Amino acid sequence: MEFLTLLYGATALYLCFLIWKLFDQRRDRECYILDYQLYKPSDERKLGTECCGKIIGRNKHLGLNEYKFLLKAVVNSGIGEETYAPSNVIEGREANPTLLDGVTEMEEFFHDSIAKLLARSGMSPSQIDVLVVNVSMFACVPSLTSRIINHYKMRDDIKAYNLTGMGCSASLISLDIIRNVFKSQKNKCALLVTSESLSPNWYDGNDRSMILANCLFRTGGCVILLTNKRSLKHKAMLRLKCLVRTHHGAREDAYSCCNQKEDEQGRLGFYLAKNLPKAATRAFVENLRVLSPKVLPTRELLRFMIVSLIKKLRQSSSLKSSSSGGSNKSSKSPLNFKTGVDHFCLHTGGKAVIDGIGMSLDLCEHDLEPARMTLHRFGNTSASSLWYVLGYMEAKKRLNKGDRVLMISFGAGFKCNSCLWEVMKDLKNANVWEDCIDCYPPDSLANPFLEKFGWINNVEDATTFKLPDFLLK
Repeated sequence: MEFLTLLYGATALYLCFLIWKLFDQRRDRECYILDYQLYKPSDERKLGTECCGKIIGRNKHLGLNEYKFLLKAVVNSGIGEETYAPSNVIEGREANPTLLDGVTEMEEFFHDSIAKLLARSGMSPSQIDVLVVNVSMFACVPSLTSRIINHYKMRDDIKAYNLTGMGCSASLISLDIIRNVFKSQKNKCALLVTSESLSPNWYDGNDRSMILANCLFRTGGCVILLTNKRSLKHKAMLRLKCLVRTHHGAREDAYSCCNQKEDEQGRLGFYLAKNLPKAATRAFVENLRVLSPKVLPTRELLRFMIVSLIKKLRQSSSLKSSSSGGSNKSSKSPLNFKTGVDHFCLHTGGKAVIDGIGMSLDLCEHDLEPARMTLHRFGNTSASSLWYVLGYMEAKKRLNKGDRVLMISFGAGFKCNSCLWEVMKDLKNANVWEDCIDCYPPDSLANPFLEKFGWINNVEDATTFKLPDFLLK
């Protein structure tokens, strides 16, 4: 009898040990952000109205119709006068970029932002176990990861990943790689480096679907320090709750809607097709379908199920009314994402992208403000744009302990990636917004382009039209 009692007791203790071990292992698989550093180029690289006009004037392949198209695109883009361009564009060498231009652009960002991040966090380069770099439109040998490892003399056993061609959603793909490493290995620190190379990719032709990229994309980047160490949890800013990736590359229309290619004259650029919004919407809806059960409370999911059931019961009467009086189909999501999300970090792909997501999720102007202001101040910085939006929220002191932040990004392929973060402490660092955050939001986001160059819309004779001399100097 005593033996059975001991056996049962030992079995119960062993089961308790297994349960504790599973719980303990799960704690080692968390993904925390310790700190991040955004990149702000020097002021001489700012693209003011006059500078933009001169860059456009240097392109000898544009005609009157292209000038009118560019004016309309820039005015409606939501971009202001303080965004940044690569040095070769400012210096007038965008038509003939060199390999050195691309390497220099990346190294200026690496050496500035990584050094600042490591210094502020008090972490040595030798403490980095995993390095992930994503720059979609630039690949070199040695790789960008190797250049960072060489410059900072990182360890021989560091795990390095160099991603290219993943588009504007690449930073969340890099994050997914780090999360998966953290799941299998404990006590690790990772460095995520996200940017885009514009130096060799500034389009110098006249294809409207390709010159549009010049109006939207700007120089930027972000370096993020992550860990799964329990001992550093108290220093963490954010904790990753979930991450969802959606890839529609198997669909031909989605696959080809945005890609890097040469135009009919052999000029390299980034092509944006007219069906891009449709492809983005499909990927977005599919992503939300998987994401919503992970981020929304049970009460909201139950409400959605009840509302859906009622709609099905009324389907027959709705069909009759639509056949007689037309359809009022809404693009708004039937789910209220604000019940599970406090802040929305949206990809700054353009004013239309921000408006579209805002309408779909029924967001107010307060929710959209960080994305709009980021687009105005820094433009579309590709994969790093999400982190500038996060930086705006932090600079405005919106992020408090316990808040939940949803990031949504889109990228070529076509991809839609999203993730949810939990804020671990009140965040107040202004980062690169420090010198201008008090000026945002401004009274007006109107672009001065129309005031300065609006006269071009009154020109009708393309055969005799000539640009003013001040744009040709």
